[in-house]
Amino acid sequence: MTKRKNISTSAPWENIVGYSRAVQLGNLLEVSGTVAVDEKGVLVGREDAAAQTRYILEKISKVLTQVGYSLADVVRTRMFVTDISRWEEIGKVHGEFFNTIKPATSMVEVSALIDPDYLVEIEVTAVKG
Repeated sequence: MTKRKNISTSAPWENIVGYSRAVQLGNLLEVSGTVAVDEKGVLVGREDAAAQTRYILEKISKVLTQVGYSLADVVRTRMFVTDISRWEEIGKVHGEFFNTIKPATSMVEVSALIDPDYLVEIEVTAVKG
């Protein structure tokens, strides 16, 4: 049986909502939806979808590295955006991080994220080996 490992950042919402920052099951790693909020809870890139996307992908990269993965291990990204007309600026930043990796991806417009100032939320799936 493959062992499950929950990865936490100790954010207060993890226990309130009942989720983990990431979950590793064997060589599979699922990273929860990530928004552009720093360690102090401050939004990075207000009204700037590209800046939010960049910060989110940097944040995800740090989580991957902490558990022995890298962006090269990402096989799928899912981008939730509040304004699909901004797809090019969001997609361009995604391309900066994944140009040579080229994971499967989705970009879906949603009516809202949990905070109206969040323009982008991204989750990833990574596989090691």
